[in-house]
Amino acid sequence: MGTSAMSYSLPSRDLIADSVESCMGGHWLDGCVVVPGCDKNMPGVLMALGRLNRPGIMVYGGTIRPGHCESMSGTLDIVSAFQSYGQYLASGSSPSAEKVRYDTVRHACPGPGACGGMYTANTMASCAEVLGMTLPGSSSFPAEYDEKKAECDSIGQAMRTLLEKNIRPRDIMTRSAFEDAITLTMVLGGSTNAVLHLLAMAKSVGVDLTIDDFQRISDATPFLANLKPSGTYVMEDVHRVLGGIPSVVHYLIENKLIKGEHLTVTGLTLRENCERWVAERGPMPKNQDVLRPIDQPIKSTGHIRVLYGNLAPGGAVAKITGKEGLHFTGKARVFDTEDDMVHAVEQGSIKKGEKTVIILRYKGPKGGPGMPEMLAPTSSIVGRGLGKDVALITDGRFSGATRGIAVGHISPEAAAGGPIGLIDDGDEITIDLTNRTLDVNVSTEELDARKQNVKPFKAKVKTGYLARYTALVTSANTGGIMQ
Repeated sequence: MGTSAMSYSLPSRDLIADSVESCMGGHWLDGCVVVPGCDKNMPGVLMALGRLNRPGIMVYGGTIRPGHCESMSGTLDIVSAFQSYGQYLASGSSPSAEKVRYDTVRHACPGPGACGGMYTANTMASCAEVLGMTLPGSSSFPAEYDEKKAECDSIGQAMRTLLEKNIRPRDIMTRSAFEDAITLTMVLGGSTNAVLHLLAMAKSVGVDLTIDDFQRISDATPFLANLKPSGTYVMEDVHRVLGGIPSVVHYLIENKLIKGEHLTVTGLTLRENCERWVAERGPMPKNQDVLRPIDQPIKSTGHIRVLYGNLAPGGAVAKITGKEGLHFTGKARVFDTEDDMVHAVEQGSIKKGEKTVIILRYKGPKGGPGMPEMLAPTSSIVGRGLGKDVALITDGRFSGATRGIAVGHISPEAAAGGPIGLIDDGDEITIDLTNRTLDVNVSTEELDARKQNVKPFKAKVKTGYLARYTALVTSANTGGIMQ
C-alpha cells in the first residue's frame, strides 16, 4: 500500500480480465469457475466472463474473521493496523504506545480471508452475489467456515445446470441486476471502488451505466448498515447475526428497494433464491444493531456522492456516511507525491484547528500510474486525530477502508490536464456535499493563466505493462478501463 507497487493494483484488474479471457478463449472452454479473493480479482474475472459470454460462476474466497488483542478493546481488522501508526505518533511515540501498535498489527488479521469490514472486497463480493454470478450466501460466508466448504462442494452441480440450460453471463448481468447491486452498495455503505468496478463490468456485458446512475440510486436509497469502516461490525456479523447477504436482500426486496427479478447462476431469479434462503433459515432478526430498519436509517440517502465543479468538470466521487459533516472549506496544501504528504503529517506541519484541504494529485489512472489507493494518507490523517480538520481530494482513489472527508476519482485527472493540476498552496477549496459541488475559489481567468505554465505530463513508466496501461487507460469517470 505504501510503496510504488500500489500502481499495479487497479491495472491488475484489467490484466486479470485479459488473462482469464485468454485462458478461456485459448482453450475454448465451454464454461469456467472463477475463484477470486479480493477486490480487483472479482471485477477482473467477471469482466472476462462477460466478454466471452460463456457459462460461468464465481466462488468468493471468503471474508476474514475479526482480530482481538489485550491492549485494545473491541475487534480489530486490517484498518486497525494501518491507523495504529498515526495513533502511535499522536500519543507521543511512548513505549506503551509502541506496545499497543505492535499488538494491534500482530492481531489485526488472525487468519485467511479478505479484509473483514465493508471494504472493497466484501463490497464487490456482495455486488457479485446480487448481480447473480454466485450461489446464495457466497459473499458473506467467512473463509474458514464450514458453509464456505459446502458452497465449494456444490459448485459442480451448479456448473452443470448452467451448461445444460445454457445460462450465460449476459443473461444474468442485466441493467436491472446492476441497479440492484448499486442499491445494495448504498444500503451497506460499500466502497467507492464499486463505482470504478461496476462501470467496467457493465461495459464488458454491453450495459450502459454512468456515474450519474450511482447518484440517482444513492438519492433514493437509505444507508442502513453499521459496518466498518464507519461503523462497528464486520462481514462475519452479517453472516452470524443477520443470516447472510440473502437475508438482507430478501428484506430489501420485501420493502421494494431491490427488484430481484433478474436471472442468477442457480437458474432462478434473485428473488426466488432469497425466498428459498429465508424459508430454510428464517427471516433476518429485528432486535440487532448490524442493520437498521428502513424507517430508522443511519442516513436517509446513500453515502456515495458524485460531485461536479470547476475542480472536477468530469465528476468526482465521495463517500459520506453522515458523520463527517456536509460542508468543508479550507486552504489547499498541494502534494504531488504520497510520501511528501505523509511526511507533512508526521512532522506536524498539518495542524489541528486549521481547516486544510490536502490536494494529492498525479495519482489518476495515467498519472499514478494505475490510480493507487490513498489508504496510507487517509489512515495517517485519521490516526493522527485530524479527521475533523483535514479533508483530502485526489485524482487517485480510496481503499474501501477510508473514512473522513475524502473526495477521489477527480476527472479529468492532473495528468490529462485537469484543473486539479492548477491548484496552488493557499487556494480556498469548498466541498459542498449537499449541493454536490467541488470548487476552488479562483477565477477562470487565473486558472487559464496558470495552465500556460504547466509542463506537459510525462509518463512515469516508460516500458512494460504500466507504460501500456498509461497509454491506453480511460478516465476514472468511465471506469478507468483500458481501451
